[in-house]
This record gives sequence, C-alpha cells and structure tokens, in this order.
Amino acid sequence: MPPSFCRHNRFIQNCPICREPEPPASAPRRSAGSSSTARATRSPSSSARGSRSSNAVRVRKLSQAADDGYRNELVPGLRATADAERLAAELAFATARLAELAADPPELYAMIGAETDPEEALWLAFLTCYLSPIEGDDPFEGVRAAHVPWAGGELPNLDVPLGMRTSHDRAAGERTVLAYRAWAQRAGGQQAAFAGESAWTPERRFDRLFERLAVGGFARPGRYDLLVTLGRLGVVDVRPSSLQYTDDATTVAAKRVFGIGDKMLLERRSRDLAEEAELPIEALDLALFNWAAPERGRATMGSRADVPADEQAAIAAVLDV
Repeated sequence: MPPSFCRHNRFIQNCPICREPEPPASAPRRSAGSSSTARATRSPSSSARGSRSSNAVRVRKLSQAADDGYRNELVPGLRATADAERLAAELAFATARLAELAADPPELYAMIGAETDPEEALWLAFLTCYLSPIEGDDPFEGVRAAHVPWAGGELPNLDVPLGMRTSHDRAAGERTVLAYRAWAQRAGGQQAAFAGESAWTPERRFDRLFERLAVGGFARPGRYDLLVTLGRLGVVDVRPSSLQYTDDATTVAAKRVFGIGDKMLLERRSRDLAEEAELPIEALDLALFNWAAPERGRATMGSRADVPADEQAAIAAVLDV
C-alpha cells in the first residue's frame, strides 16, 4: 500500500499534527522481545542521526494551547481560541510599532531619520537592525556601545548585549560587518547600493535589496527589519509586498499558524490575512515571531507604542475571537 501524505505535505505517521494519537497507557504492551526487535530495527537510523554534523537543522517543539474547537479559514493551523487571541494582540502591537516608526520613532530610530549624512544614517540603521534592540530600560544600549562612524572605516565593537532578533553570531566575529562594508563599497557607497536602479518600484527595490543583503551571514530577521525600518523612516524608497520567508523563527511560526509548509502558500495565506484584517504585510513579521516566543522571549524592538484597543478588537473580530 503506497504511503499517505497529510495536508502538511508529510507522511501522516511523521506529522505531529495529523498522525494517529499514541495509544493510552492502559493499552496492552508489546512483549520484551518485540521491543528489543523494534530497538534493533531503529538503531541504524539512530546511529545515523547521531553521526550527523552539528550544523544539521534542529527542530524545536513549540508549545501550543489545547484544541477547544476554534477554527478560522484565515489561520487554518490554529486550533485554540487562546492562540488566536494572542496572535491578534501581537498583530496589533506590530502594527502600532510600524506606525510609531513613521510618526514618532524612538531614540536611535529618530537619529537615523534625522541624520543629514546618508552614509551615516544607513550605517546606524544597519547596526541597529543587525544587533537588535534589547529588552529593558535602555533598549539601544548595545547599539550605542558598538557604534563607530562609517567614514572612519573602524570596525564596531560587537562584544555588546544583543537583542532577541539579532543576526550577529558571536562565533563568526566580524564576518558579517566586513561583508556588509565590502558590499557597499562595491556599489560606490551605501547610498548607491540601497538606491539600486532608478526604474525599480519600491516593492521591486525591497525584493532585490533583500536578496543582495544576504552577505556574510546577515540573517532574514535583520535584513527584513532593516529594509522595513529604512522605508518607514523615509531613508530609502522601499515597500515590502511579501514576508520573504526563509528558515527562521518567523517562518516556523507562520507554518504553525497557516497550517502549511510550502513557502508560496505561506506567502499567499499571509497576504490573505493582512488584507482581511487591513494590516500592512510587514506587521506579520514581528507579530509571528512574538506569537511563537515565550513571554520573556518577546521582542519589543525599543517600541513605546500604545496599542489602540479598537484596532486590536478589529483584528480579533477578523479572527473570530
């Protein structure tokens, strides 16, 4: 009999959502001989897993509320009202943060928007999004400690506190910063590199820059946030039309929320939710990350934004909660 696939494009027996539940504790146990045989049968694959490189992808099992009958076609992966309520709250916060960036940006973001030298503005924006604001009373402490002027050519001090969404890998040292500087210098400077071609639309410029910024380990969260930030602050004419899903925590959360692993379908379902809830598509980036994070793992990104109760209620209504 051929193997059966579930709606998540996995073998049913391998899917944690669709597979048959484990038998209850009262079910008859297999004999000792059967258990030994099963262990012997599994041992080659177990050995193979153990011998894999430490760089192999590791899957975390994320917590999820119990199924209480909740269903909504916009978020087909959710099965609990509590999960939908939390998603509505995070979408509202992420949207308020984007509005804040455009109207009244906090501290370093305001400095980026007010900087008269485009090279220094872009450099400070890169460091802010690469290192990421930390949580606490002084969210930009690490960025300030790392910052050095672009014009001097000096490398920043990266031995600083890092935010929840940092792209910096301490083991890689200055690799990403060096790669970023080299990328900008090849274009004749950061301003020229971010300008791209004059014929590009803001959406096209966002997509092309997102691809080109994949240098030296500059991960998706940093690249995406950098371009969103520059667009919201009016420094670069860019506007996202998708989430640019890759293999980060936001993408993992999206797979849970939308109940699918295919990235093209993830993008489509993300757009459907954003359009139905009348949200900017980029709000889903931070919202999905925070939705899947533990309480102490949320990233506020230095935002002071208050979430309007009516806007959160409107999103909750779209999600039927």
